[in-house]
Amino acid sequence: MTHPYIPNAVPGVRAEMLAAIGASSVADFYADIPADLRLDRPLDLPQPLPAERDLVRHMRSLFDKNQDTEEALSFLGHGCYPHHVPAVCDEVNSRSEFLTAYAGEPYEDHGRFQALFEYVSMMGELLEMDVVNVPTYDGFQAAGTALRMACRYTKRSKVLVSAAISADKLSKLRDFLTPDITLETVPVAENGELGEVRLDDSYAAVYLETPNVYGVVETRGRELADLAHAHGALLVVGADPISLGVLAPPASYGADIACGDIQSLGMHQSYGGGHAGYIATQDHEPLVAEFPSRLFGIAPTAVPGEYGFGDVYYDRTSFALREEGKEWVGTAAALWGITAGVYLALMGPQGMRELGETILARTRYAMDALSRSVTVLHPDAVHFREFAVRVPSTGALLAALRERGIYGGVPLDDRTLLVCVTERHTIADIDRLAAAVEEVL
Repeated sequence: MTHPYIPNAVPGVRAEMLAAIGASSVADFYADIPADLRLDRPLDLPQPLPAERDLVRHMRSLFDKNQDTEEALSFLGHGCYPHHVPAVCDEVNSRSEFLTAYAGEPYEDHGRFQALFEYVSMMGELLEMDVVNVPTYDGFQAAGTALRMACRYTKRSKVLVSAAISADKLSKLRDFLTPDITLETVPVAENGELGEVRLDDSYAAVYLETPNVYGVVETRGRELADLAHAHGALLVVGADPISLGVLAPPASYGADIACGDIQSLGMHQSYGGGHAGYIATQDHEPLVAEFPSRLFGIAPTAVPGEYGFGDVYYDRTSFALREEGKEWVGTAAALWGITAGVYLALMGPQGMRELGETILARTRYAMDALSRSVTVLHPDAVHFREFAVRVPSTGALLAALRERGIYGGVPLDDRTLLVCVTERHTIADIDRLAAAVEEVL
């Protein structure tokens, strides 16, 4: 249908564009999407609203149905976490010189490059790594890119991935690595950690996540690093930076690449966002050359005592190489990098340690409190922020808890519930959850 506000909607123009790329119809673009996920019918839309005021009223009626995780008592996590966001994070990232910093482009720079340099510097200190990228879209993309980096570096095309990651993340990794990289999974052991790993010289990398999807802290990092290195492979570790005030950083036990999401560092849950991914390595030039994303550094200028901030090793990116780039990179999530930098600067090393200790303690308290009425999985493992419980029916329990104003967790399956506890949850909050679960069951 021709539409006055949609470019290239004229049938003749569309046909010419399809012919230029060798497609018979627009439907060819969606061939990779399973048929059962496609709508295959027009959207069921109401008649257009006659006035702007009607649209405002309609949208407000929809917004009024929302209940955010600060209004209710929420124990939802599973990749997007309810950590406290200091007011200064929102204040700084809403400033006009930063708010449009989706990729930190130098159209009119008023400190964005320095802010991003400070962010990667603090992340490097936290991770004990030399090189940290300007953020990718999210932690899923960061993990996929880290594995592709490992494959390019080793010139191999097979990776071994822990099954103790979320189903959504595993799906995204398969999609991101297809078709030229084979992904194999390692089952989870009885204690909630990665099971037995068998490697040969055909693997490019082992991917380990800690804390893993069950909140379990993996303890075999050094063993896995040694095993991977013995076969010429890399160890890639996914780690949430908010845990590194109390947990050893991946570099300390031999990880070659660290990656993860920085949502926990000063970002609201905000209906599933915001998210941004980090990737970090040591200053090993052949591996740094495999970063597709932007890297920021500092250098002296022609004015004595003055420094400038900007791109490092720019010619490795697709911005410089275009279609010859090793991996495509486009817009990033630089605003969230600036936000995370504000958060890290505010917390400092001592603040990160106190925060981590609080989360560890409250997680264990919640596990003990809930164990009176449900089965807590992997009870002897160290858990950070999340743990899984076995219940008769996750659907029935969650529905009953919602009636009591509580979002009790995220179902992993019909009987397994993932509960998230952060510094925002008081002992009284946890006791209220435990009492409600006991009452329902």
